Amino acid sequence: MNAITGTGPLISAQELGRAVAGARPPVLLDVRYRFGGPPGRPLYEAGHLPGAVFVDLDAELAAPPGAGGRHPLPEPGAFGAAMRRAGVRADRPVVVYDDGPGWGAARAWWLLRWAGHPDVRVLDGGLPAWDGPLEEGQPLSTGPADPAEAGDFVPEPGGLPLLDADAAAALARSGLLLDARAGERYRGETEPIDPVAGHIPGAVSAPTTENLGPDGRFLPAEALADRFKRLGATDAAEVGVYCGSGVSAAQQVLALEVAGIPAALYAGSWSEWCGDPARPVATGPDRG
Repeated sequence: MNAITGTGPLISAQELGRAVAGARPPVLLDVRYRFGGPPGRPLYEAGHLPGAVFVDLDAELAAPPGAGGRHPLPEPGAFGAAMRRAGVRADRPVVVYDDGPGWGAARAWWLLRWAGHPDVRVLDGGLPAWDGPLEEGQPLSTGPADPAEAGDFVPEPGGLPLLDADAAAALARSGLLLDARAGERYRGETEPIDPVAGHIPGAVSAPTTENLGPDGRFLPAEALADRFKRLGATDAAEVGVYCGSGVSAAQQVLALEVAGIPAALYAGSWSEWCGDPARPVATGPDRG
């Protein structure tokens, strides 16, 4: 494995700039995604990191919407084929990025780690952080890019913990289940996307916006650890995360990993949970 120096799931723009200029740069995946926003591919073709290949979150990092939610996990074979098309190899590091706040990149990071890839990093701050390397003569590229090498990655799921609806409900009672959505959605004051407002009983509100600083980068590990400990992430507590459809929750799992706190993802999230009228729904600010 041609590993990038440093540890942890994040990589700075400066470190990535040096890696991209090296003899065998990492595989770069552009995962720009905004729910209800402009499509990512035109943004990618207008300017992307040199050598980066675009990955479509809706088409390649999720199965079609259905009973499993708005962004169910892709079937491993289909995900593996998409990653091989993008040039992902088992023996090369992968760096993923978006244009903030890290939702799309974290979804790709989580899926690759869950599928068994050992070396995946997220560009801290996303594309807006690509400033120092630009000064060193590495401007953005335009148009599509082909992978530098053919991909060979074959998923072996199980590399990260995963929750289903029953396990998420149990964890909300026995451990710590974090709701990564905006606070007003958690409280049930508004629900702009899903048919039911509220949260899983026992879950704790933990919006992803509080994982980032004003510059769009993740808070330092110590600050994130303090945040999650205030929310109940003690050494004895198992931790899980959900959101609306399993995308922004991956950013929360990433932030927890930066803080040194392992966490499971409820991939179906609220869009799956509220699709079954038999499942209970809580509203208001209080846990439980």
